Amino acid sequence: MSLKQRLTDDMKTAMKAGEKDRLATIRLINAAIKQKEVDERVEMDDARVLAVLEKMVKQRKDSIEQFDKAGREDLSVIERAEMAIIAQYLPAKMGEDEIKAAIEAAVAETGASGPADMGKLMGVLKPRLAGQADMGEVSKLIKQRLAG
Repeated sequence: MSLKQRLTDDMKTAMKAGEKDRLATIRLINAAIKQKEVDERVEMDDARVLAVLEKMVKQRKDSIEQFDKAGREDLSVIERAEMAIIAQYLPAKMGEDEIKAAIEAAVAETGASGPADMGKLMGVLKPRLAGQADMGEVSKLIKQRLAG
């Protein structure tokens, strides 16, 4: 079952169960996906849906940080709840050891040897690790690996 289909099914379930918060969040996700499809005139596959979900989680994290700084705990709680629902649709995050193993495999595959090859490695790893790892963390680990 595709991620889009799962979202649609979960929306129907939430509607029938009267879960208003979950329903509202799933509708936000579907609206973001539909907007992306209209803007880019494409049918979203699971990889693109994951990218939308990751962006939504990042937006929530930024909002939570801003709300906490401003002392708006009431708004921060709402954002945290939305982020928890969105995160349920993301694959489990990889640990640092798993990321390092993926980097080593990509280094062996591409023959990367120095900092100049960072773009080559990111190009190989980004589609493989989409939704499973924080790409900022991946970038940091690649820099460490290529530096020494």
